[in-house]
Amino acid sequence: MSVQERKERERAERERLIVATARELAEQQGWDAVTTRRLAERIEYSQPVLYSHFRGKREIIGAVALEGAAELAAAVRAAASGANSPRERVAALARAYLDFAEHNPAVYDALFQLDGGLAYAQEDTPEPLKDAFAALLECLAEVTGDGVHPGMFTEVFWAALHGLATLTRAGRLLPEDAEPRVELLVDRLAMV
Repeated sequence: MSVQERKERERAERERLIVATARELAEQQGWDAVTTRRLAERIEYSQPVLYSHFRGKREIIGAVALEGAAELAAAVRAAASGANSPRERVAALARAYLDFAEHNPAVYDALFQLDGGLAYAQEDTPEPLKDAFAALLECLAEVTGDGVHPGMFTEVFWAALHGLATLTRAGRLLPEDAEPRVELLVDRLAMV
């Protein structure tokens, strides 16, 4: 291995450490606790080293969001792959999405609530974000219905899931009614 390759590998490892540490800190104490100073202390590098990877917290949030998007896409696809019918696939997608939001609140916030400097629904949208949407679309396209654009249907279904996730986290919806809500969403919106 050349010196250059070793340096690139070390740089990539430092970057992964920064993102993992930011994510861990955010999950434990919230995004307000994630500062470049705290991150530098936790990873035992100086702030200038941290800034050599990310220009600031916004870019770190973006990196966490991209990582989270890949995880969300994988979770949705894994859940849907075990289903035997369109209805089961849609219900599995909904449960996987809501479970992801519940178990990864800081990552979910990085994806959908905070400014990570990422472009959504545009030409320059990063691939992990496009793939997360594609994972939803793959499951929902077959239940879209006649005359309805599959992408638009996916956006509306996603918005409903996002609303359920956000309102449940905020304590506005009773957690014990989560499953009946999924059933209602699947039966009425997806009509499967």
